[in-house]
Amino acid sequence: MPAAAPCAVPPDPHPGRAPGEGALAAPGPMPAPVVRRLGLSEYEPCWRAMQRFTDERGSETPDELWLLEHPPLFTLGMNASTAHVLAPGDIPIVQIDRGGQVTYHGPGQLVVYPLVDLRRAGLGVRDLVTALEQSVIDYAATLGIVAECRRGAPGVYVEGKKLASVGIRVRRGASYHGIAMNVVNDLEPFKRINPCGYPELEMVRLADLCGVGSVAAAQEGLVAHLMRRLYGTGAA
Repeated sequence: MPAAAPCAVPPDPHPGRAPGEGALAAPGPMPAPVVRRLGLSEYEPCWRAMQRFTDERGSETPDELWLLEHPPLFTLGMNASTAHVLAPGDIPIVQIDRGGQVTYHGPGQLVVYPLVDLRRAGLGVRDLVTALEQSVIDYAATLGIVAECRRGAPGVYVEGKKLASVGIRVRRGASYHGIAMNVVNDLEPFKRINPCGYPELEMVRLADLCGVGSVAAAQEGLVAHLMRRLYGTGAA
């Protein structure tokens, strides 16, 4: 497995501004979003960079979509129960500030972090979750896969198996964390947990459903649907 890089994102969207200075504005003109393809990146530096970006962004800061992979780890939401971590073995566990229970990240899984000014975009939390889910459903449909979301169980499912997991955080009217879609990743680590808090929930990946054989291919296929669902535009 190639070594993971630090999260190569701008540390400060407004150099010289004190953290938290300049609250996000009500909906107004929306600058074009920035799409960053970050490759295999260490988890915690990316998490901290998302927090910093959210705290320091201003009303004119463009939204950003970060597309990346992480080295193996389990993440627990703010109120997650450790009872859902069954046998982690040598895979690290990190408690973070998103909603939801426990999930797994690893190479071969496409992770998307939408850093969106929700007030400016006129979106609620449920709107954002729906846009992320529908983007995966739309992309899956182009591959001949019938996918769906479930009421009360965020994520995207194919014949009862989970293809993508969703967990977000909203702070200062803006979102971070996001959605993780299984592409070519090893699914065995999911057996060491109750994924998203559901015992015996089975996971599935694109590699087992269609001909997509790399995260790069899935990334380019998904980004156009993300842009359309979030902004009504094409691929970036």
